[in-house]
Amino acid sequence: MIDRIKRVPLRKVWKHEAHDFTVWLEENIDVLTEVVGFQLSNPEREQSTGNFNVDIKADDESGDVVVIENQLEKSDHDHLGKIITYLSAFDAKKAIWIVKEPRPEHVKAISNLNESFSGCDFWLLKIEAIQIGDSNPAPLITKIVGPSEEARSVGKIKKEDSERHRLRLAFWTKFLEQAKGTLPLFNTISPTKDVWIGKFVNKGFCYSFWITKDGIRSELRIDFGKEQEEYNLSVFNDLYVHHQEIESAYGKELEWNDADGYRVCIVRDVFKNGGYRNPEGEWSKIAGEAIDAMVRLEKATKPYISKIK
Repeated sequence: MIDRIKRVPLRKVWKHEAHDFTVWLEENIDVLTEVVGFQLSNPEREQSTGNFNVDIKADDESGDVVVIENQLEKSDHDHLGKIITYLSAFDAKKAIWIVKEPRPEHVKAISNLNESFSGCDFWLLKIEAIQIGDSNPAPLITKIVGPSEEARSVGKIKKEDSERHRLRLAFWTKFLEQAKGTLPLFNTISPTKDVWIGKFVNKGFCYSFWITKDGIRSELRIDFGKEQEEYNLSVFNDLYVHHQEIESAYGKELEWNDADGYRVCIVRDVFKNGGYRNPEGEWSKIAGEAIDAMVRLEKATKPYISKIK
């Protein structure tokens, strides 16, 4: 005969969180080993840090501190805040949060902490009590969120993205300040964290700058919208007929890109003397070269654009 597993209300097994469950967990700390994947030793209850007491403080296999916070209810913001406080107060490397019911927002929060906290690992575990037939109740502990190499990789990418965004926003801010008075076309443009800034003129034409970590481009882009690749190419060809006059007015040869599988056609000049990764003291020179190019590119192409309908 095979019996079914029955779930038992937690408060029937451990009436009081601190006096019953935490005491039991201290005496049976090994039940966490299989779930978190490392040995815990030397558990101590109610270790004080200022106005707070961590439920259990233990050591991992390397002797680093692990803080454990118990909650026989739904997860809440108060306990999440306590966990972060305990990490700092005890200089801990790992934190385990055991709850009856993990809320979705706290699942996401712990996932984000694993991505962004360098040197600290977080676990969110769900505790249940089960019974088979008339057996004594037993704990069922399930890992909801834990650290992983994938999470660390995601966190690293997010950190790099954040740094790129910060640098690009700072670069475009200084760039647009420098362009005022020289390039009226961009007077109403706001700085952004994106790789480009641009100003549309007429319909389908955009004068734009594109920045990379080591270069910058001044461009005229031809794009009349989705499913307009043939028309974009037709307009590009109308402009290219006058490429010698345009380049003469510009002062040097330009790069003419006729899409080739991508709907946008481009006329541009590319500068590889530095980008947003260069020291801030070099940004003015990098910007000046691109701004001067845009002044000349606008002047050289505008008479021909105005004739295209």
